[in-house]
Amino acid sequence: MSASRPLMWRSAVMWLLPSALALAAGAVVVLAFAPFGWYPFAVLGLALFYHLIRSAAPRAAAFRGWLFGLGLFAAGVFWIRISLNEFGNLPAPIANGLMLVFVAAMALYYALAAWLIRRLQPPADGPQWVGPLLVLPSVWVLLEWLRGWLFTGFPWLLVGNAQINALPLIGAPLAGLAPVLGVHGLSLAVALSAGLVWCLVRDRRRAGWSRSAALAVLTFTLAVIWLGSALLARVEWTQPRGEPLSVSVLQGNVEQALKWEPDGLLPTLEVYLELTRRHLHSDVIVWPETAIPDFLHQVQGVLIEPLAETARAEGAEVVIGVPVMEDREHYYNGLISLGSAADHYYKRHLVPFGEFLPFKAQLSPLIDWFQVPMSDFSRGQAERPLLQVGSHAVGVSICYEDVFPQEVRQALPDAAYLINVSNDAWFGDSLAPHQHLEFARLRALENGRPLVRATNSGISAIIDHRGRVIDALPLFVRAGLVAEIQPRSGSTPFSRFGSLPTLLAAALMLLAAVVLSRRRQLWVGR
Repeated sequence: MSASRPLMWRSAVMWLLPSALALAAGAVVVLAFAPFGWYPFAVLGLALFYHLIRSAAPRAAAFRGWLFGLGLFAAGVFWIRISLNEFGNLPAPIANGLMLVFVAAMALYYALAAWLIRRLQPPADGPQWVGPLLVLPSVWVLLEWLRGWLFTGFPWLLVGNAQINALPLIGAPLAGLAPVLGVHGLSLAVALSAGLVWCLVRDRRRAGWSRSAALAVLTFTLAVIWLGSALLARVEWTQPRGEPLSVSVLQGNVEQALKWEPDGLLPTLEVYLELTRRHLHSDVIVWPETAIPDFLHQVQGVLIEPLAETARAEGAEVVIGVPVMEDREHYYNGLISLGSAADHYYKRHLVPFGEFLPFKAQLSPLIDWFQVPMSDFSRGQAERPLLQVGSHAVGVSICYEDVFPQEVRQALPDAAYLINVSNDAWFGDSLAPHQHLEFARLRALENGRPLVRATNSGISAIIDHRGRVIDALPLFVRAGLVAEIQPRSGSTPFSRFGSLPTLLAAALMLLAAVVLSRRRQLWVGR
């Protein structure tokens, strides 16, 4: 009995330690994203992820992968509970429970990734570099891509998004890949770098000439990826078009809890009209998402028409987020332009449960339970996300749409610049506004276009075509921001081809891994 007790403790530690490390590895990856911006943690986290699953039994690998995803999403998107509890009027235990259910479900992607990586791992006498250098990068990227569209998609915290942040002295080397391969190309570079780092650490245990040669090859490959990407950052993929524009973004900082109250309409309009009056000298003025908390037809005569006349008289263009009701059964999350041109765009990619209810006939009681205003929008049907603003066609996105790179690029090459309007007040003082700005910056860099971002409570910003923030308004400040942008023409490689080259490369890497592994042991459980 006494002899078995140390064995039991040892078995418990051997099970708990990898599980705890997997959970921690996922949480550590969050440090790569804004507001932290320590992007090397994405590489280190993935290297540890691979190390923890490569020799485990397939079921154990899947469990560790799920724990990795649990750590990533629990640390990275815990702010979902804020919208459910504080603005959805759900009791804190229920809001926290629903958030955990969502996090646990999203973590299943990483359970699947770990299971596949383990199943595709070559046998002990096979080429061991296949796992970290072919299987890990290919499976990782393909699963991130799958997460970006399955069940309407949730492409939040793709590791490529974090690579736009710059660190002192070394900058953001991999960001140079964004205009060429987009966020999935960046993720592929991160995962491949993680595999190379794992190989470098592992090969330290070798001795002799073979170890030195392997270390040299691995180091050279890693240097080519990072230095080559840094050189690509020097290329100008697009060209200036016409004269620069003076652009203003308005951040009303209207309290979310009061915005949709019946007596909140007039104070909200007064805030934005006053900010607009202060910025009529600008060429373009942008209001946030649903800045007008009422339907367009209700304010058409008293607000929109007089404002359009003022804008024309001052030579300004005004872009406003407003709900639009076309009939009693269909209303849209809209964006309209006023001034020398009048146009509209309706949001096409709606947030499940926040803007529309999946399986509405079966789940309609949830709408009343959540008590979220404007939670039954219809989907816009525009072929391309373009809005005519003055003499320029502009690529537009409303809130969540700017995290979908394939949708934003549909505006190219016609778009002279990009506009995103959002209302991140739903998520309070959390990581969400910082992460959302980070993803918007990457959309600007991918497409070689400046991006104007207006939000209700922050972070509003004006971003250049290289994804750099020209100026920004901090959270929970009521103000306007003015900066100059340069409209641009032309297309980046990513604007032309999207993520297809990266996905084809990942598929070929996966195929090569299958061919190089021993088929007789490929799908045999261990």
